[in-house]
Amino acid sequence: MKNEINITLAQIAPKLNRSNLQKILSIVQEQEQSDLVVFPELSLNGYLLQDKLSEDAWSLKELNSLALASQNTDIVVGAALKDKKVFRNAALYFHNKALLSKHYKVHLPNYGMFEEARYFSAGDQFESFFVKEKKISMLVCEDLWNADMIHHLVQEDPDLIIVIAASPARGFNDEGLEIEDQWLSLLKSTALHVKATVVFVNRVGFEDGLGFWGGSCIIDKNAKIDAKLPKYNEMIKTFKVKI
Repeated sequence: MKNEINITLAQIAPKLNRSNLQKILSIVQEQEQSDLVVFPELSLNGYLLQDKLSEDAWSLKELNSLALASQNTDIVVGAALKDKKVFRNAALYFHNKALLSKHYKVHLPNYGMFEEARYFSAGDQFESFFVKEKKISMLVCEDLWNADMIHHLVQEDPDLIIVIAASPARGFNDEGLEIEDQWLSLLKSTALHVKATVVFVNRVGFEDGLGFWGGSCIIDKNAKIDAKLPKYNEMIKTFKVKI
């Protein structure tokens, strides 16, 4: 991976069905100049799967088309994944026609509007991997909110941290959105302490009363916002990023 690469933030509104795969493949095909395209958490499924999980979750064999599409452009997607007898909320990294790495969400929120622990089984480890001599770590949404996570990332010492999310909008006030302010503070703190570039991709759209706010962004090693997408709207945009 070069020191300066083209990263595409794919801030989309997934549907609660399997048609997302074709949409994602179509988006990747259009990003000929991109080195890496990043989609949100559960971008292959939609968020509020609940009892649909057993029929809509993917096996890795069913995602071979994504592997093939990564010949020239790396792809990060979020998926509900079948793992033997359980289901995982996963981040998948495809590179050079193969699945290079997968991360199972470790910290499953189970409070308020969230019921992930009811449907998914938690992962139990955080692993980093290399792409052309650059070390990468992947997290899924709530993983970054764990009190020990920044310390763990400092120990890992990655060059790039990819955070995919399905964060609903909450905390509206006259000055904006509280959850956006909280996320930006957390992302900046992570970038500054770890001395890594942070890529954050959050979904948009509505599902059963939940509205997702987007606001995907790229934070540099000095906690400066290098790129940011607007709230609430689908947008796919590529940025040149120093790693």
